[in-house]
Amino acid sequence: MFCFHSSWKKRQDSYKHKPLPLECTSLNFREFQCAQAMIFAIEEINNSTDLLPGISLGYKIYDTCCSVARSVRVGLALANGNEAVSAPSDEQCTKPAQVQAIIGEASSSESMAITTVIGPFYIPVISHFATCACLSDKTKYPSFLRTIPSDYYQSRALAQLVKHFGWTWVGAIRTNDDYGNNGMATFTETAQQLGICLEYSVSFFRTDPPDKIRKIIDIIKASTSKVIVAFLARMDMDVLIHELSKNNLTGYQWVGSESWIFDSQTAETDRHHILDGAIGLSIPKAHVSGMREFILNVKSLNSSGHDIFTEVWETLFSCKFKRSESSTGNERECTGHEDLTGVQNGFTDMSLMPIFNNVYKGVYAVAHALHSILGCNKTCQYKVQLDPLTILRHIKNIYFKTKEGDEVYFNQNGDPAAKYEIINWQPTENGIVDFVTVGLHDASLPADKQLKLQNKSLVWAQNSKQVPVSVCSEKCPPGTRKVLQKGKPVCCYDCIRCAEGEISNTTDSITCVRCQPEFWSNERRNACVKKEAEFLSYEEIMGVLLTAASLFGTCMTVGIAVIFFRHRKSPIVRANNSELSFLLLFSLTLCFLCSLTFIGRPSDWSCMLRHTAFGITFVLCISCVLGKTMVVLMAFRATLPGSNVMKWFGPVQQRLSVLAFTLMQVVICILWLSVSPPFPFKNFKQFKDKIILECALGSALGFWAVLGYIGLLAILCFILAFLARKLPDNFNEAKFITFSMLIFCAVWITFIPAYVSSPGKFSVAVEIFAILASSFGLLICTFIPKCYIILLKPEKNTKKNMMGRATPKAEELVCRQTEDPENPQLSKDGDIILGGIFSFHSSWKNRQDSYKYKPLPLECTSLNFREFQCAQAMIFAIEEINNSTDLLPGISLGYKMYDTCGSVARSVRAALALANGNEAVSAPSEEQCTKPAQVQAIIGETSSSPCMAIATVIGPFYIPVISHFATCACLSDKTKYPSFLRTIPSDYYQSRALAQLVKHFGWTWVGAIRTNDDYGNNGMATFTETAQQLGICLEYSVSFFRTDPPDKIRKIIDIIKASNSKVIVAFLSYLDMDVLIHGLSKHKLTGYQWVGSESWIFDSQTAETDRHHILDGAIGLSMPKAHVSGMREFILNVKPLNSSGHEIFTELWETLFSCKFKQSESSTGNERECTGHEDLTGEKNGFTDMSLMPIFNNVYKAVYAVAHALHSILGCNQTCQWVFILTNMILLQILQHIKTINFKTKEGDEVYFNKNGDPAAKYEIINWQPTENGIVDFVTVGLYEASLPADKQLKLQNNSLVWAQNSKQVPVSVCSEKCPPGTRKVLQKGKPVCCYDCIRCAEGEISNTTDSITCVRCQPEFWSNERRDACVKKEAEFLSYEEIMGVLLIAASLFGTFMTVGVAVIFFRHRKSPIVRANNSELSFLLLFSLTLCFLCSLTFIGRPSDWSCMLRHTAFGITFVLCISCVLGKTMVVLMAFRATLPGSNVMKWFGPVQQRLSVLAFTLIQVVICILWLSISPPFPFKNFKQFKDKIILECALGSALGFWAVLGYIGLLAILCFILAFLARKLPDNFNEAKFITFSMLIFCAVWITFIPAYVSSPGKFSVAVEIFAILASSFGLLICTFIPKCYIILLKPEKNTKKNMMGKAMPKSL
Repeated sequence: MFCFHSSWKKRQDSYKHKPLPLECTSLNFREFQCAQAMIFAIEEINNSTDLLPGISLGYKIYDTCCSVARSVRVGLALANGNEAVSAPSDEQCTKPAQVQAIIGEASSSESMAITTVIGPFYIPVISHFATCACLSDKTKYPSFLRTIPSDYYQSRALAQLVKHFGWTWVGAIRTNDDYGNNGMATFTETAQQLGICLEYSVSFFRTDPPDKIRKIIDIIKASTSKVIVAFLARMDMDVLIHELSKNNLTGYQWVGSESWIFDSQTAETDRHHILDGAIGLSIPKAHVSGMREFILNVKSLNSSGHDIFTEVWETLFSCKFKRSESSTGNERECTGHEDLTGVQNGFTDMSLMPIFNNVYKGVYAVAHALHSILGCNKTCQYKVQLDPLTILRHIKNIYFKTKEGDEVYFNQNGDPAAKYEIINWQPTENGIVDFVTVGLHDASLPADKQLKLQNKSLVWAQNSKQVPVSVCSEKCPPGTRKVLQKGKPVCCYDCIRCAEGEISNTTDSITCVRCQPEFWSNERRNACVKKEAEFLSYEEIMGVLLTAASLFGTCMTVGIAVIFFRHRKSPIVRANNSELSFLLLFSLTLCFLCSLTFIGRPSDWSCMLRHTAFGITFVLCISCVLGKTMVVLMAFRATLPGSNVMKWFGPVQQRLSVLAFTLMQVVICILWLSVSPPFPFKNFKQFKDKIILECALGSALGFWAVLGYIGLLAILCFILAFLARKLPDNFNEAKFITFSMLIFCAVWITFIPAYVSSPGKFSVAVEIFAILASSFGLLICTFIPKCYIILLKPEKNTKKNMMGRATPKAEELVCRQTEDPENPQLSKDGDIILGGIFSFHSSWKNRQDSYKYKPLPLECTSLNFREFQCAQAMIFAIEEINNSTDLLPGISLGYKMYDTCGSVARSVRAALALANGNEAVSAPSEEQCTKPAQVQAIIGETSSSPCMAIATVIGPFYIPVISHFATCACLSDKTKYPSFLRTIPSDYYQSRALAQLVKHFGWTWVGAIRTNDDYGNNGMATFTETAQQLGICLEYSVSFFRTDPPDKIRKIIDIIKASNSKVIVAFLSYLDMDVLIHGLSKHKLTGYQWVGSESWIFDSQTAETDRHHILDGAIGLSMPKAHVSGMREFILNVKPLNSSGHEIFTELWETLFSCKFKQSESSTGNERECTGHEDLTGEKNGFTDMSLMPIFNNVYKAVYAVAHALHSILGCNQTCQWVFILTNMILLQILQHIKTINFKTKEGDEVYFNKNGDPAAKYEIINWQPTENGIVDFVTVGLYEASLPADKQLKLQNNSLVWAQNSKQVPVSVCSEKCPPGTRKVLQKGKPVCCYDCIRCAEGEISNTTDSITCVRCQPEFWSNERRDACVKKEAEFLSYEEIMGVLLIAASLFGTFMTVGVAVIFFRHRKSPIVRANNSELSFLLLFSLTLCFLCSLTFIGRPSDWSCMLRHTAFGITFVLCISCVLGKTMVVLMAFRATLPGSNVMKWFGPVQQRLSVLAFTLIQVVICILWLSISPPFPFKNFKQFKDKIILECALGSALGFWAVLGYIGLLAILCFILAFLARKLPDNFNEAKFITFSMLIFCAVWITFIPAYVSSPGKFSVAVEIFAILASSFGLLICTFIPKCYIILLKPEKNTKKNMMGKAMPKSL
């Protein structure tokens, strides 16, 4: 059987005349070459003396024109042994079937149709090019074999090939037949396993209208994939190339199947080089000696006399043998002597030799089998009776080698070994395509060695040497994670950069992994790098500077100690308590050295040592200072008359006091170290990318106790020193102690906010700075003045000078079948006969055929009451119509009903019997076929698989087949099953409805069990597809058939046990469900929620079988309940059946009443004899159960549909036109009339069919609810109507539902619980998309939906809340008026303001007193005004920063402070000038009078005003939101704008302050009893100490603390100026008015005591 023509002329049948035979067109040289190869092989065997000696092989070769219907007719012709396929013949059929085997067809669809029809006769069909994997199924196609590998291997190999080149995003085009659809299905499945996604998958057939091809072209144009997998037949590829050429669609990489990839005609057709660079699989190259010459020797064809050869000859040489009168002059006459030499066309092309070799192997396989059966040696045994079964068995077992050495054998599926060459289309210089073998694929090797490629010799699309790239999304590099794009395949994703602190170190990672606490992600986010451990080390500049300062202080202290030791006997050393001085120097040395313990990596010992050493040494130091101060006080008291105080505070007491004060600190430190000592701590919170190595305090109380004790002693020391500052002594040490304690307190008060607010190592640096600053303060203030005298002014180092008799001195400071005739079981004659096919028995006895005798007919078992009821429903409808005067009046309907026993092969025999009009289905009859085909329609079968087989065989005869219960969606395909209709909805709707039902209850993780036939497989395929769209995953999907061995059922039960899904979707026929329940009952598998299809969900027999209540609570879809008046009584009235004489009714009667009509001798006494008068009243069994009335109603509707169509065709009114009954036209018209009928039954049900032959889809949702007596009640709990909008199709009453184990709670069946907001889904590797982990969103990221696949980063002004489900506005941090710190600073500011105003009032009231006038009252009032502004300007730093406040705060502060210092500078200059004015001949005051003083203040201030104006004009300060400092806060601060401007303002203030300090220091000893220069020096010293300490504190303090530090510095320096400059004067004015005289101001009064 070969397709000599590739197409046929289309025609529109009018249904008024019998259709003419097909008119074939388009001669196909390729198939003719295959026929020549078959003839060559037969001739070679006939000429052989080794194979079949004395036996000659003949052949009958048919042209099928590539038509499935014609292929079936030809198959039947070969099986009958004559050419008349189905038309009744006037001659007797005397010639037996002589065809022993069939070679062909090339196409899979034709092969499937032929094998389905020929299969029951066991005639071997050997195809050379039908590759569909479905043909390997020996249960469906037992007699099919092939010499080309199955597409199962080719599809998998193509997928591996695509994966090898990294193409994960491809398009797919297939032939819309079994070859293309099955091949592409396997490719798609394998591709998914390998991670390949299909952007589109489209199908077409060469006879499709052009619009469909154009749509495919549009899809390709719109696609982004650059690789197209074409699983196409050669002829379909030619059609596609033609259309692609029109659109000039080049640049795509084509991957092809063996059908076209090595076909030279296809390459010739591709004139636009669209397929250049294509790669694909082909059958390995072959050579058969002599075959090429035989094929090309066409002269022998001319003498054959066959029309087909004439056509070939004329086509080959473009001539005509007999020129017709209408011929044009251009036509050349054929001579019959033409030669092929030099002719180049498709016939001379031998590139398809591998296919011809397959034909050759197929013929030789049959010959070797015949050789074996006939027992050939030198001669063969002619008397051996050949039968197809024996030949088939021998062919299956042959093993031989051809003359070329090729091994020929078949595996258990009738397939050869799968080997392919990988072909690459490489264009040559002359434009011809060269098919280059670039690799091999051998399916017999291990998976990793199957594919072998030579990548270097490959040529790609557009002659490129570069492998094309075809991906939906580029690979995600390390440092990123994949986030699936919503609504797109898994190959389409975005690459999201890992969040800070998370990494991915693999390509295409689906999640980022958070680094361990001690690690942080690098910049590329592909590795965790150890966080930088930050601590103050000796290597960094800050550490080096602090170490240098510490060592400098140590050396300086040691130097002073050496000086003091060398001059230990001098008055100035002895006069200031030398023993305490040396002890103080020793403690200061320890103070400088203890700062070194704060530098370096913290360790246990260093953490305990640093604070305790610092605490003890500082207390020792201050104790010495306190001791010295007390000595001064005691010494003064000792000079009073009668005082004996020094004996109570002598050297021993001084040592004991120092020891006592120090011991108290030692006790505090011991308690701290004992209870909760400091320890090294890794701080991961302060900075996300650093580890702060610090010393945790252990007990904060201990730390503050140590610090507080030091502060207490320092304050005590300050008070005492302040009291003793004016005791009579020219070198009174109390003054320097007061000064040093003032610096000490200023430094440590500034230290507290700076230490608390400084991050990381800066807090350590601040503490070291404070230690060093205070140590230097003590050292310099206490000892430098003395060293100055010792070394530079030795003349003042006398006892006399020490006693106050010399001039006063000053101070200083620092700071993913059978052939038997088949008789109907039930029949009745009538004018018109309807056929019925039902499975009266549900099974048959299994047997093992020995292949020595002809197989016996099937022995049916298990009477099926349900099918018998359906047959009764059909009889009821026929009887009702026969009794009707309205429908088919005067016409009687008859029927023939066959029992198929549930066998597909028996169903086909029954269908052919009904189509022939007699009971002999396929066996040749010796009598003439005189009886015409009388069956006008067939009602049945119940199951989908038999219906598909029946519709495939009956389809070409246009006999309507109307099923009442075959639901497979595949039967809606009118191209395959044109005469099939049904009165039950397609499973397409049921499967989708089941998926929606499962989704409705939130079950996303389910198991699936299906019947292994077309009903189950197709239904489950649609369910699976819809489930995937709805986000439902199948944990397992298993299939079985009721005749399968028990082991298979046990395996399914083991799978259920091992699963964790609690919901099972059972797409099973009720017979298979009964088998499964039996297996489940043995294992007592309860507790599962079953979701069922309509086949078993409302079947009461199934419910009765479930004695262990396994299915209790099951839910599923059923047909809507129905009632047909009179039908129930008709079905149950079985008495007429007893007189029918049919064996089937006898069996039914005996089964119904458990009796026997004739008791055999072997019968036991227990068997009751049937009387024939038994009554069903009171009987309860499957026959009396009417729960399946909806199915019976479907049978009723089907019969009435045929009746209405006949009524219309016969033109019935009161009578019908009989003339039409026996004509052929009725067979053609009845199908069309049935398709267009629309009527209502007597019960009001509307009956019509859509374009696919299906009724409207409506279902009831049934719930199995157990009652108290243990019987299951089928409760309707909802409806499903597919015609409604998607959101209104499903209606459920959830409250009335009962679930598994009688629970009222909806079962939960999910692989993973839903991810709550605040988390994101991360797929579990190697598991379905329903299995995932819920990962908490990283800090600063949120997800506010359930099952979010990604976390979204919050906007900069927002931060994730604790649950990570919302972005909350970050807390805006600034120094506000409401917080304690703000309140305290405001209070201090206002206090300073009021204090200044108070001083101004005092001065104003006493403006005429000497002390006010003597100290330049005008500058004093201006200074008080500027100090008031200084205190008030600090308020501009508090509150939310705004444009005006940012510009105001720094400029106001800068100008007011300059004004202030200008006044102080003016006052200092006045003092100096005044002194100069007293010298003889000096006239300096006229150059620095009141006008000059005002101008100097104005000039100094104007310079700062100019600096501020330039700053505000060029780059002013502005409010700024700092998101970097803290991740969960926004620091509202004022950006400086120009840092240069800020530091210029601050630097100018510093410059004036230093100038003022120098001048005041020079004027501190000018003669005046109330010399203001001393207080100015003191205030400037405080001012400088505060602002020097401010700089590191301001730079290191975060957020609002930096503002607080600045305010603190402003207030501290303002208070310093106010107190030092004005409080002494107010003291005199208010408390010592007697000193407020001009005389006292001039120093002429007597010294006073305190």
